[in-house]
Amino acid sequence: MKLDSKIPEGPLSEKWSKHKFNVKLVNPANKRKYDIIVVGTGLAGASAAASFGELGYNVKAFCFQDSPRRAHSIAAQGGINAAKNYQNDGDSIFRLFYDTVKGGDYRSREANVHRLAEVSVDIIDQCVAQGVPFAREYGGLLANRSFGGAQVSRTFYAKGQTGQQLLLGAYSALSRQVANGKVKMYSREDMLDVVMKDGQARGIITRNLITGKIESHSAHAVVLATGGYGNVFYLSTNAMGSNVTAAWRAHKKGAFFANPCFTQIHPTCIPVSGDHQSKLTLMSESLRNDGRVWVPKAVEDAEKIRKGELKPTNLPEDKRDYYLEVRYPSFGNLVPRDVASRNAKNVCDEGRGVAKSGLAVYLDFADAIKRDGRDAIEGRYGNLFDMYQQITGENPYETPMMIYPAVHYTMGGLWVDYNLMTTVPGLYAIGEANFSDHGANRLGASALMQGLADGYFVIPYTIGDYLAKMPYDKLSTDDEVFKTAEKEVKERIYTLLNIKGSKTVDDFHKALGLIMWEYCGMSRNAEGLKKAKGEIKKLKEDFWKDVNVIGSNEELNQSLEKANRVADLLELGELMVDDALDRAESCGGHFREESQTEEGEALRIDDEYSYVSAWEFKGEGEEEVLNKEDLIFENVKLTQRSYK
Repeated sequence: MKLDSKIPEGPLSEKWSKHKFNVKLVNPANKRKYDIIVVGTGLAGASAAASFGELGYNVKAFCFQDSPRRAHSIAAQGGINAAKNYQNDGDSIFRLFYDTVKGGDYRSREANVHRLAEVSVDIIDQCVAQGVPFAREYGGLLANRSFGGAQVSRTFYAKGQTGQQLLLGAYSALSRQVANGKVKMYSREDMLDVVMKDGQARGIITRNLITGKIESHSAHAVVLATGGYGNVFYLSTNAMGSNVTAAWRAHKKGAFFANPCFTQIHPTCIPVSGDHQSKLTLMSESLRNDGRVWVPKAVEDAEKIRKGELKPTNLPEDKRDYYLEVRYPSFGNLVPRDVASRNAKNVCDEGRGVAKSGLAVYLDFADAIKRDGRDAIEGRYGNLFDMYQQITGENPYETPMMIYPAVHYTMGGLWVDYNLMTTVPGLYAIGEANFSDHGANRLGASALMQGLADGYFVIPYTIGDYLAKMPYDKLSTDDEVFKTAEKEVKERIYTLLNIKGSKTVDDFHKALGLIMWEYCGMSRNAEGLKKAKGEIKKLKEDFWKDVNVIGSNEELNQSLEKANRVADLLELGELMVDDALDRAESCGGHFREESQTEEGEALRIDDEYSYVSAWEFKGEGEEEVLNKEDLIFENVKLTQRSYK
């Protein structure tokens, strides 16, 4: 299939403004004739639903939580990027665009990234108007701090709870439209399928998580804002409810899945403490502004620390290796996440890691506290320090934090064109659910930026271009396409409930996570990926023969919820391995051991792999087909990334 990205003609800086003028419009009187479904009410979904309601569309918004306020967007800590240049330190829209393309290791679309940089400046004004309590300087101006992959301060923040504050702003806008009757909110509903009619997306099938009732919902267009799929690794910084089901079911109805192997490993997470854990805890990247990353220079000293024979505070400076500062003097501790993560893994592989497991490095605030005082550090990161102490029992004001990389964000997602439409007409994907803006690695503080950009400033324009061509007639949920889709969903649930095997859903999820982390995690190679593919195939077969899903459908049944999601994650895991095998280069978060520089950095192969991998589902049990969208770089020069 020929992929049409619908990138507008003309100079990069004019594409978006010209496109907004050229898209078809729906006049205000006609907007009330159209229904839009929005699945997911995090930052992207809540902002989109609120914006659609404000414009006059009829909106149905769905979330599987009991309230949109519980969306995983609340877990974002460090901040949101915007090219405001408040610090007068050389920032600009083009510099944000350039940093994002470079940070993504030149595997993203120029046009989409430049649009993101353009609208970033409006996001801050929007959020301030909503009352988001961004940090401010003494004189009252909005404060900024630095984040990885940039040499300017462009990150706006609210202590270490930026995602929560931004979500409350979007939630207030959404609630206003709910009160106005323009948005109907459906909570505790799990989307299990997309309904197609004449090749177009016309609705969804959901399961009520309280009663188990399977329900049909019709609309003129469907917008997926359901986040990423990091939980394929089982242990990640994602909430346990985060899943790929909505996007995956859309994929199986014809929406191409792009760059599934591009996974972000976050360098600053609290290390794994035991087999009892179901998730990991993020420590904001903003901590790398003031925290210095180090390990002992000598393996012997690391062993003493691991055994409790030596305290890190007693190790002299000349015996510490501040390895990021030494290796990358220009960026130091603020290198991008993929670079910081790989370096942490390397020093631990050398036997210089700390913690009893040896899988941790230090993030030390002693110098910052000495320089600025404890009160200043507490003002910037207080809630993060409190969270760390509650989880680990150690006081980070007195003892260095221990951190280690963990799965965090997924750059891959449903393929979308410039309008954020998937390969299925009428089906859109926004926020982390799509692939469009981050390439092979996302820079810190860019997830919130993309979610709100898509929801507030992009999809409200571009969806009108599609709806303007749609008839006003509403498809009845009595239509045969809905009945057929409901029947298929019920049959799948019936099958899961009646396997009655010997292993729990979590047993399979953990096994999948171990395979993915070992062979498709921070580093990959052809031999390991081939082994992983075979193991996942076997695990998938075992799942459908031996999983034990307790309870029934007609009740609150978390075992059934998990089973539905893990079944999809098993299929996705296999596709991620296929994608990683196909891309025999290293780029960003995708590190193929066969493709690295003499210094151990990711080595791209631009003449062979400057494309978006867009995978097409061909049927149950069939190998997926790879389609390629060539990436054209007219405004940035393809160079080997360097943060030295």
